[in-house]
Amino acid sequence: MKDENISGTMHILAVPDLDTTVQYYESVLGFTAHDVGDPGWKILQRGNMRIMAGHCPDAIAPAETGDHSYFAYVHVQDANALALELMEKDVDWIKTLTDEPWGMREFGIRTIDGHRIMFGQQLE
Repeated sequence: MKDENISGTMHILAVPDLDTTVQYYESVLGFTAHDVGDPGWKILQRGNMRIMAGHCPDAIAPAETGDHSYFAYVHVQDANALALELMEKDVDWIKTLTDEPWGMREFGIRTIDGHRIMFGQQLE
């Protein structure tokens, strides 16, 4: 298979309350929710980032997975702008905006469901 045949990825998350998750991603993180034809699932999208969230009330809580609760590292064009936008919202910060020695400007958040996302911009 040629690399060009892969056109993108979508993260899949089990969430305890789909309606609460959708409301958080829309109002706090700026995503748009899309129906998928099954009431237990939604596609959440912002830019090129897509998440398929599924209603799974019996799923293991992300906090119980320890350091493995990161589900995404999201490359962004302007980490400063996104961090400033999220500072105006009720976001649970796990890492403030930091220039790292590996050439990335990064910050991290924890979602309402406990999943952790890291955002990073390549430094010039």
